[in-house]
Amino acid sequence: MDRTEKVTLVLGASSNPDRVSYEAVIALRTRAIPVLALGRREDFIGDVKIHKGIIATGMKVHTVTLYMSAANQVEFYDYILSLRPKRIIFNPGTGNPEFEKMATAQGIEVVEGCMLVMLKKGEF
Repeated sequence: MDRTEKVTLVLGASSNPDRVSYEAVIALRTRAIPVLALGRREDFIGDVKIHKGIIATGMKVHTVTLYMSAANQVEFYDYILSLRPKRIIFNPGTGNPEFEKMATAQGIEVVEGCMLVMLKKGEF
């Protein structure tokens, strides 16, 4: 699959350069992977707009990568599942057995790992 077909939604995006979600957006853009960002505040990471709330897009989301705690994921369950992504990456500290089970039941691949490491190893 071409990288340009791997539209990735970064959920929990932050414009703070000290946050891992910021690094994730930069790493995706550096590799020419289309990225959507959703966070607590509207802002930008480079040329990527961070949206607050649900993003209405006609783009097919391939991967959702999570950078928020399990408790903060609950309000996004239906939204994420409605996107029908191929996979959801639960980055360190975001594990959520309840949501992982829901995703697996809908045929969505669940990955517990670090997206940045996956990118560096060419496993993304």
